[in-house]
Amino acid sequence: FNIIIPEVEIITPIRDLKLSREAEIEYLAEHGVEYSAEKARYSINKGLWGTSVGGKETLTSHETLPESAWPTQVSETESRKLELTFEKGELVAIDGETLAPVRAIQKLQAIAQPYGIGRDIHVGDTIIGIKGRVGFEAAAPVLIIKAHHTLEKHTLTKWQLSWKEQLSSFYGNWLHEGQFHDPIMRNIEAFLADTQKVVSGKVFVELLPYRFQIIGIESNHDLMSNKFGSYGEMNNAWSGEDVKGFSKIFGNQVMIWHKVNSEEA
Repeated sequence: FNIIIPEVEIITPIRDLKLSREAEIEYLAEHGVEYSAEKARYSINKGLWGTSVGGKETLTSHETLPESAWPTQVSETESRKLELTFEKGELVAIDGETLAPVRAIQKLQAIAQPYGIGRDIHVGDTIIGIKGRVGFEAAAPVLIIKAHHTLEKHTLTKWQLSWKEQLSSFYGNWLHEGQFHDPIMRNIEAFLADTQKVVSGKVFVELLPYRFQIIGIESNHDLMSNKFGSYGEMNNAWSGEDVKGFSKIFGNQVMIWHKVNSEEA
């Protein structure tokens, strides 16, 4: 806010007055606001990218949320297979039905949430150094992230994956701490967007109560193409002599280091 609208006063009574949850409930009751005493025990915040759940259990390090605290109860018991289609890193279709981004997330959430998929308790670090726990249910995000990552494993190189993991971790932390307008974010976004040019294809997923599994993928950009050989089987792109030479050269610097330092010892 100091960057975009520095002239606007930000009013934060809960923070400034140090109001507890009990004080908030009492205030609402005094002003005639009806509420469920049972539900008031938990703070539930629902958004497109999941629902967070906080209560007395998440204020401890050892308790978990009871089944009744989760906003969506498990009702699906039979397994179901899904086909998720990605185009340049974006989910664009579910079971062949083309969908706009927001609608795709909403539909996947409606399908998967009744399985109890995506439930967990997150432990995180705040910018002021305090650790916190919060429960969340986020079936669609968990499925999309895992399916997308699997597709990336097939379509990106080792070092693209390595640098993307490092940069995305920094990006997520810096974004969480409110530094979206830092110019480094635009630099990282350019890299991330560029990596997604080939992340297109289908990911096959099976849903089951409380869990899911990625069955496999199909992509024109799959680097596991058997035209170049099969892992642990036949290799078509090089000979045995090529491998011997590569192995010797690849370990050359480490071999030199050990010889030099063993002589000193």
